[in-house]
Order: sequence, then C-alpha cells, then structure tokens
Amino acid sequence: MTQEKFRLIGLIARSESEQALYSMRQLIHFLHGRDCTVILEKGIADSLPEMGLQAASAAQMGDSCDLVIVIGGDGSLLGAARALARYDIPVLGINRGHLGFLTDILPSEIESRVGQVLDGDYTTERRFLLDMEVRRGKTVMGQGSALNDVVLLSGDSVHMIDFELNIDGHFVYAQRSDGLIVSTPTGSTAYALSGGGPIMHPRLNAMVMVPLNPHTLTSRPLVVDGDSEIKIKITTEKVNPLVSCDGTAGVRLKVDDVIAIRKKPHRLQLIHPPGHDFYQACRSKLGWSTRPGDGH
Repeated sequence: MTQEKFRLIGLIARSESEQALYSMRQLIHFLHGRDCTVILEKGIADSLPEMGLQAASAAQMGDSCDLVIVIGGDGSLLGAARALARYDIPVLGINRGHLGFLTDILPSEIESRVGQVLDGDYTTERRFLLDMEVRRGKTVMGQGSALNDVVLLSGDSVHMIDFELNIDGHFVYAQRSDGLIVSTPTGSTAYALSGGGPIMHPRLNAMVMVPLNPHTLTSRPLVVDGDSEIKIKITTEKVNPLVSCDGTAGVRLKVDDVIAIRKKPHRLQLIHPPGHDFYQACRSKLGWSTRPGDGH
C-alpha cells in the first residue's frame, strides 16, 4: 500500500554540533533536489544563514509540516518528541549522537534512506510518553513530559531519600534508596537499563519502576500496566530531592510532595526506513552476540 508522501519538511538539530550542521547541509541540498520545501527550527536557522530558509518553532512545525527530521543523538529526538507528540506529526531520526536507538539512519545513508521515506516506503511506530505533575497540597509546583523516563533523585545530596509508592490507589511499598526511575518501553534501553531494569519491546503497553541503589536486597524492578497512575510521596525531611523528565532541568521537592505520573494522551509518531528491526538494533547498540558468520 502506498503511504503518505512528504513535501513540507521541518528540520531540527543541535546548533553547536559541527557534525550535525554538516549533515544538515547535505540533507537540505538533497531535499531541495526532491522538490521538497524545507523549514528550519529557529535554533539551527541562525547557524545556517547562507541557506536563506524559513525558520519556525517546533510548535509551528507541528502545525504546518508533513514530516520533521531530527539530526543528532537520542537526546535531540527526545526534545523534539516532547514538543511534537501533540501534533501527531511523523518524526524521523538521523543519528549524529552515540547509541541512536531512536535516530536510526546513519549519516552515510541520508540520501538513500531518506529517499525511501520520501517515496512512501517506511514503517510507523507509536511510542507513548509520560505526563508528570508535582503537587504540594492542592498546588501544582511543576509539570513535565517524558518519552524515556521520569527520575526521582536525591539531587545535590549524597544521602538516601525516603518515599512511598502507590499504583492505582494501592500502597506498594515505602522505600529508602538513591531514587526511582519510572520508564516507558522506549526508555527501557536508556537509564533504566543501566539501573538494572528489563528491556521492554517498544510495542508493550507497560511501565517499569527501577529503584536506584535501594537499601534492601529484595527490592527489584517492577513492571506495571501502561495505563496505571503512579504516585510517589516524598517522606524525607532533611533532603530536597529532584524529579526530572528525560534528564531535563527538574523540580525540587519537599516532604509530603506528591509526584503523579500517567500516560500522556498523545503519542509520538516515529517512522523508520524499511527493514528496521528492534532486535537488530539491540544487537548493534548493546553488543549482543550474533550468529557465527553473521556480518552484523
């Protein structure tokens, strides 16, 4: 079946990355050769004045573009995902970072792989995000969204923190630890993995909670339904912990603050060139063993 073809394309990249700028110029020339109209995100447009292209915010791209291409690492795509999910616009990643679980096109493949996508040859994944809200009594102290994870940390202190975990109104446990990671399937190959959490397939409707250095040997990662509502109540008095979404600047917490986490109503529409395989990505990015004689 022939899929939608893209003609008005927004481009996002980190302006301080020379490698990303190099790939951006290459991509712009290629897209112009395919008669596509290109819009640059405002942050990158100032670094490419010679291109003379229209600049727009991510929100404006969401309103007007057919496709947004992100050049950078997974961090760049995480930021784009948080801004664009509500617009249900397809997002494609070109890897100029490190692991690249989300940005799966190599710089050397830009013309061939982006060309396939422009021809309508691609697959689509729907990745859910998390909404996070911090409440102090009846007052909302902070909000955020995350494609990878919401992380509770002790902040600047080396002390452990105490908190209580509730899921769908049920008390689960009181814990003393360095913190807690609440991760989506997308984030299960990120910070949650280094904390000892399981790898979850992106299609799963699930969340995992991974304790950080818990003060008990019996505390283990806990996988729950993706439609659950998670509440974390801070019970530490002497430490001011921090809660962060996808590693962004977080919200400082006080005793009795409650962190509420639930699935965001809008999903990211992540697209891949043909042949994308989650397990192949795991073999490549995580160093899993291959079959004898397998070249990758």
